[in-house]
Amino acid sequence: MDARPTSVVEFGLFISFIICDRQTGTDNIINEKHGGYEHVSEYIPICTPSAKTLAELDKLKPSETAGDAIDGLIVGIETQDNYLQRKPTWTRKIVIVTDGASPLEIEDWEATVRRMSILAVSLTIVGVDFDDDELPYREEDKPAIKRANESFYAQLVSALPNSLGLMGTLEHALLSLSSPSIKETKSALASNTLRLGDVEARKDEALEISVKVAKCTNLARAGGWKRFFGTPIKGADEDDKDDKGKVVFRELKRRTEYVIDSAQIEGDGDGDGDSKRVASADLDEDEEQERKDDRRVEKVEKEQLVLGYKYGSTYVPCPDGHFPKLQTQQGIDICGFFPKKNFNRSYPLSEVYYVFADPTSAPDQIAFSSVVQAMFEKGFLAIARMVRTDGSEPKMGVLSPTVWPKVDLFLWVQLPFADDIRHYTFPSLTTLTSRTGERITKHPYLPTEEQLEAMDQFIDDMDLSDAGEKDEKGDRQPWFDPRLSYNPAIHRTKQALFHAAVVSDLLTYPLPPPHPELTKYFEPPKRVLKRAKQSLETCKEVFKVKEVPKKAPRARKDGHVRAADEDEDMILLDRKSPAKKRSYALKPTPSPAGPSQVPKKRNASDSETESESEDEGLLLSKAIRRGSPGLPTPTASPGPELDPQRAPGRIIGNTFPLKDFRTNLSRGDVVTKAVEDMGAVIREIVGRPFAWRRKDEMIECLRVLRDTCLREDEIDAWNDILKGLRNDCSAETGNKAFWSELKKLGRSISLISSSEAEELGGISQVSESAAEAFMQR
Repeated sequence: MDARPTSVVEFGLFISFIICDRQTGTDNIINEKHGGYEHVSEYIPICTPSAKTLAELDKLKPSETAGDAIDGLIVGIETQDNYLQRKPTWTRKIVIVTDGASPLEIEDWEATVRRMSILAVSLTIVGVDFDDDELPYREEDKPAIKRANESFYAQLVSALPNSLGLMGTLEHALLSLSSPSIKETKSALASNTLRLGDVEARKDEALEISVKVAKCTNLARAGGWKRFFGTPIKGADEDDKDDKGKVVFRELKRRTEYVIDSAQIEGDGDGDGDSKRVASADLDEDEEQERKDDRRVEKVEKEQLVLGYKYGSTYVPCPDGHFPKLQTQQGIDICGFFPKKNFNRSYPLSEVYYVFADPTSAPDQIAFSSVVQAMFEKGFLAIARMVRTDGSEPKMGVLSPTVWPKVDLFLWVQLPFADDIRHYTFPSLTTLTSRTGERITKHPYLPTEEQLEAMDQFIDDMDLSDAGEKDEKGDRQPWFDPRLSYNPAIHRTKQALFHAAVVSDLLTYPLPPPHPELTKYFEPPKRVLKRAKQSLETCKEVFKVKEVPKKAPRARKDGHVRAADEDEDMILLDRKSPAKKRSYALKPTPSPAGPSQVPKKRNASDSETESESEDEGLLLSKAIRRGSPGLPTPTASPGPELDPQRAPGRIIGNTFPLKDFRTNLSRGDVVTKAVEDMGAVIREIVGRPFAWRRKDEMIECLRVLRDTCLREDEIDAWNDILKGLRNDCSAETGNKAFWSELKKLGRSISLISSSEAEELGGISQVSESAAEAFMQR
């Protein structure tokens, strides 16, 4: 501010603004009591800063007359002291914002420094266009009075003891506001009791120590949000250009209504209308309740409801809102000890807490320190049950001994109960076992030595432990430092809130980019990318990585388009192509195969891969038999059941290949196409992982296919299919176990010889001896 020094008095969460200006009137407590200190005004009294505070500051205008910043400093000191007479522990701070161009009365400034030292008042001087070697900045043609004042301010700050003084530039202060910083807060100390042993039954053998508990870490959040709804101003004059296009924003508030949906009751599978379901709907105040759908809802008051908790498939009513609480006693009870190496780092649930002995009790400090030192030397942790207050919920946790130069303490963190832990087992990624128990060493899902070496080299090249800057000795430091990594959501939100509060128009003054400290870990270091470029190309070549085109989302019958999931097609699923759109009828329709289109349960010799359409059809059939009313959906016209695993252009699917083959043979005009597709399907299924599950089914398909080829004069097609199947199985990653099963069948499944073909009027180029020797290779 030009020629208007401003003293900002702040302590705790309270703040005050004092202005020194000859055009401003005099309004301060010193002038009221003793006179003097003219042209110093307490512009904003001591209060909690809010949006109104910023609005008042926005009304300030630059002045052309000078003011004395030292008078404002003295007024600020006395204003603080008068307000904080009964609050001696509060932190006191004064900030002077000045351009240094105003004349100063510096007589007896040492007395002011002594007064600030006694009251422990910290002083920060923010200068406009002051010299700064860090930025760097030097003002050219600086006036002599500003140069003298800048030197005096530096002397004033250095005279304050215990680092109470700080001096900087306005530009540096604005940069520090956008720089992310961690807010350190002091946790309130809670009294508790540490117990070791049974203090009631064996009091002589037990130990009871008074301790204090405080938070060590605290989770930071970006803060809550409020929803506002904007409406244009109505009734404004067309000639009034100021009000034209303006929008008034109102906060949206939530209300909850409880209703019973009759449609859900009637649609229950058991048809029992007694089990009513109450649904709650969160509605905004300004939301219009247009219930134009067919649902029949009945509003229920909250007083008519009973709180219930879900337990399995039922609800347990709780009329009082909570179950009887466990009678607990305040304290931290040590339940046992275990070696530190056995601690599972995935178990901790809560923030970390400090537990240390009561500072006012020397015997408790000695006993507590002995326990901590013994556990620290032995390398043990303790399982402890903590109860904050009498009657509160108990929490199980672990106490970790920590020894610092001047204090011994425990670090406590909550652990889950045994019922809260779920143990999941997954198949090995490095070991595959066949159905007979033999270990498979070569498989498409097992990496080769070349692939392992390529990936190891790529990981080594992407190492960040030596990708940072060099130290004084020339050694590379780690690139990532967790202490300097900040949460972008928290700090960017704070920056946006601050910016929107200090500017009048966001369109004219848009939000500036985030601070470089906030984004420096967004991209990997260029040195690492350059080093790993060659190993990355090697991995692409060895693993045969190819870009997979994005799949188009599938539309449902009601027109809704579901977002595609990245892991929708799992690698272990026996699928060839995405499922096609299927339609189901709510009523069974007659078909040549039987009274219902729902397929019957297959025998063990049929396909073991169940289709999604079959499961859904069975569910629909069960729902119909229970007698639930059907919806007015038209019955689907009879037609062939669609196979979700049938590849485009094929007439044989992978789900029921034998059934599809026989169905197409009955048509009589697609025999060649059916034989060709059947051979392709068999080779695909045999070459897939876990093909042993369908071994019997594939052998039966080969028997039927061979017999068909012999009778329909498709002899060459069969011989080609069998030769291709043998080549697939004998490959490095082929299904050798399946070919071994075929060899056991011998001549009955081998090539069709010329003698066999002649019996049915066909021709074959394979001799009988060649057909017998084919299966033995």
